[in-house]
Amino acid sequence: MNYAMGIDIGGTKTALGLVSPEGQVLSKTSLPTDLSVTPPEMVDKIAAAVTQLLSDAGLQESDLKGIGIGAPGPLNTRLGQIAEPPNLRSWWNFPVVAAFKRHFQAPIVLENDATAAALAEKWVGAAASAEHFIYITISTGIGAGIYSHGRLITGATGNAGDIGHIVIDPAAGLCSCGQHGCFEYIASGTAIAREGSRLLGRQVTSKEVFELAFSGRDTAIKALVDRVFGYIATGCVTLINTFDPELLVIGGGVSQVGEPLFGAVRNYIQRHALNPSGRDTAVVPAALQQDAGLIGAAALIHITY
Repeated sequence: MNYAMGIDIGGTKTALGLVSPEGQVLSKTSLPTDLSVTPPEMVDKIAAAVTQLLSDAGLQESDLKGIGIGAPGPLNTRLGQIAEPPNLRSWWNFPVVAAFKRHFQAPIVLENDATAAALAEKWVGAAASAEHFIYITISTGIGAGIYSHGRLITGATGNAGDIGHIVIDPAAGLCSCGQHGCFEYIASGTAIAREGSRLLGRQVTSKEVFELAFSGRDTAIKALVDRVFGYIATGCVTLINTFDPELLVIGGGVSQVGEPLFGAVRNYIQRHALNPSGRDTAVVPAALQQDAGLIGAAALIHITY
């Protein structure tokens, strides 16, 4: 019983992997999160993939310490439910832990995906030496995992860190949550692609927006990217002023643009963080990137049990 299975449920893809006590991903796979089938049917597919991973490794369920599940919030971790995530509407109020218990006898733990990723970065990633840090993921959406005083801060129902719905610019448009100018609505990869497509009059990805901005060929796109970096930096200062971390770890697809983003964030923090010590907060890229979710889900088992 030395292994944990990490399952990272996303709006478009579910990743899963067999993880050692040292945080090494021994084997992994993924499958589309099929929203055309019911959540119980999707759980059946994921369970079958778990069984196949174990079989391919020559293992059985009895070799597992447990199964960790990371999923987008809002959740209710006390009840083992996925509550109302915007990108998984057909899963609202779904008892995901109970659904997996139909297939497995091993302990099963549910946590917010960004919180799980924060635990992964603490365990074997960029925050291994930090006792007070925030992991921020900027991808399709924006979320955070908060680690303070040597432990995860999860809140009453597991939803602490849902920073994507902090209002940054009320004039910037209507978010799916009903507020105007949410962090996620104006600075996520989805937002960058949406606004870039509007400016260019054709569909583009966030990656294409960044490439065009850094090429210097389109001043409007460059201004969009500079504005997004400012939004992200503003969000980071808000977190520094609120939680007083020693470290910010930024992951997710948007973080892959590298130093242009990190430099802009550091410069803004040095000018605008309230506490002088906060102005020196370290800002680093996530170490685990695409595997952070499933490693974090497995860490819920390895660190808890």
